[in-house]
Amino acid sequence: MKGFVFHGPGQSAWQDVPDPAVKEPTDAIVRVDAVTICGTDLHILKGDVPEVRPGTVLGHEAVGEIVEVGGDVRTVRPGDRVLVSCITACGRCRFCRESAYGQCRGGGGWILGHLIDGTQAEYVRVPYADLSVHALPSAVESKDAVLLADIFPTSYEVGVLNGHVRPGDTVAVVGAGPIGLAAIITARLFAPERIVAVDLAASRLEAARRLGADAVADAREDPEQLIADLTDGLGADVVIEAVGVPESFELCTRMVRPGGHVANIGVHGKPATLHLEDLWIKNVTITTGLVDTHSTPTLLRMAAAGRLPTAQLVTHSFPLDRMEEAYDVFARAADTGALKVVLGEQPHEEIAIPAAR
Repeated sequence: MKGFVFHGPGQSAWQDVPDPAVKEPTDAIVRVDAVTICGTDLHILKGDVPEVRPGTVLGHEAVGEIVEVGGDVRTVRPGDRVLVSCITACGRCRFCRESAYGQCRGGGGWILGHLIDGTQAEYVRVPYADLSVHALPSAVESKDAVLLADIFPTSYEVGVLNGHVRPGDTVAVVGAGPIGLAAIITARLFAPERIVAVDLAASRLEAARRLGADAVADAREDPEQLIADLTDGLGADVVIEAVGVPESFELCTRMVRPGGHVANIGVHGKPATLHLEDLWIKNVTITTGLVDTHSTPTLLRMAAAGRLPTAQLVTHSFPLDRMEEAYDVFARAADTGALKVVLGEQPHEEIAIPAAR
């Protein structure tokens, strides 16, 4: 089959790779019908995630059809249409028992496209399938459902829930890329007084307005002053960091009010300065996190009911074999206007799946 392979910082290719096989009785093999590219994949290509070894197929989000399952899989069977979660869960370790699946110590967590071959391929092996794939309702199209594999649960759990967004809050979202936009959409579920989006790109600020931001600010034009003006000098109740660079994190800590929350979502490849000389007295809560995807069933129900405008985030579509072009478009979002790119939904060559041993 074909897959998108990481060969080291700045090096990747869409190429022939071995067909996946069931290795454990809890595995499933999924034929990929739709897949997307995450900002984390760009961080990997830049060398910011050194655990990813050259030769790894990237990707951790997909929608597809089950074609083979191991003998212990009980919740899905061949022919089922499923969402492949970005997080794999063994279901048995301490963290999984606490629904903290992102911290799984039983061979799960974020492994797809990280520690094992991922979803940016024609087929993918998914370990612990019973807890790591979700049956899809027919009402949710593949190009919409694939956004529920990562960006929506990440924004909702790591941004909105960790940030304790409440009715009447002022929420600032720094970074209006896909994660930031999903944070705006899901923050609105809690009826904040206002949401302010901060970004460098005019196209992304316009998208933020369209998806629910009440005010927007160019990051180069003193967004701190805008927040101060809107809150009578108090600061934002919740600031969500959705970029992953030191400057954006430090900006977040300057915009939050005393007693407020800074919820970091961004993937950071460099150290950021924590200005405790200013923050120690302000009762500020700073949270970090890897998504657990415990909210995925809830978000799927909301999507099926038309409560999540997922389709509005998809700006570009490609067949799977144009993966390299899709990466280029996504990486140059400031020039191309890309938010989320979705690939797939084309005929596949059937492959023979070796039986489990």
